[in-house]
Amino acid sequence: MSKHSKWAKVKNYKGAADAKRAGVFTKLGRAITVAAKQGGGDPSMNFKLRMAIDKAKSLSMPKDTIDRAVARGAGADDGSVIEEALYEGFGPGGAALMIHTLTDNKNRALMNVKNVMAKHGGTFGGQNSVAWMFERKGIVRVAGSDDSDALTLELIDLGAEDVRKEDGGLTVTVAPDSVERFKTQLEAAGIPVEFAEATLIAKEPLEIDDDEKRRSLETLIELLEQEEDVDDVTTNADL
Repeated sequence: MSKHSKWAKVKNYKGAADAKRAGVFTKLGRAITVAAKQGGGDPSMNFKLRMAIDKAKSLSMPKDTIDRAVARGAGADDGSVIEEALYEGFGPGGAALMIHTLTDNKNRALMNVKNVMAKHGGTFGGQNSVAWMFERKGIVRVAGSDDSDALTLELIDLGAEDVRKEDGGLTVTVAPDSVERFKTQLEAAGIPVEFAEATLIAKEPLEIDDDEKRRSLETLIELLEQEEDVDDVTTNADL
């Protein structure tokens, strides 16, 4: 499994040291705020918000912190506005990068992303310089079972496009507009869902044979992900 896959990132967040937890909570809170702003503050009517809240709860984010983030997005005025921005570029080995930010200062976010890219072998790109290499898909993480083959067949019957065994469970790919329906069907069938989200994935994974370039790319991605304003980094490289 790619160490930079969506599930790997969620799992790593769950194991984050307490010293880093405040930064993780800041990013989770911004995602909740943006989801509430886009679709309203009622999780029962806003699937994106419900998923953001579920993710925050799984990482032990305090309820009052979650509630404040929802309130900000639903209209409570605390003087800050969280905005989304998506940047494109290339990393070592020719890898394509899609950098999603959630920030209260887009100028700061852009400057910091450019600085990290410039210092660590990245090249900042223009609009659609690499976006065409990616597509939006739904990713659903399902816990493993004693009979994973039977579970895989059941998932396919429910509409899964692809099912991969990894890290003791199953990572399922579905159509991006089917995530909510698919998750609801799984829960109705008693199948536990650990994670569900629509996200970008590479159309064609890029193999990087040069070990030094692979390590440099991994370092660049990790440094970008450590930036306060960076919510997610997607690459087409198979790491």
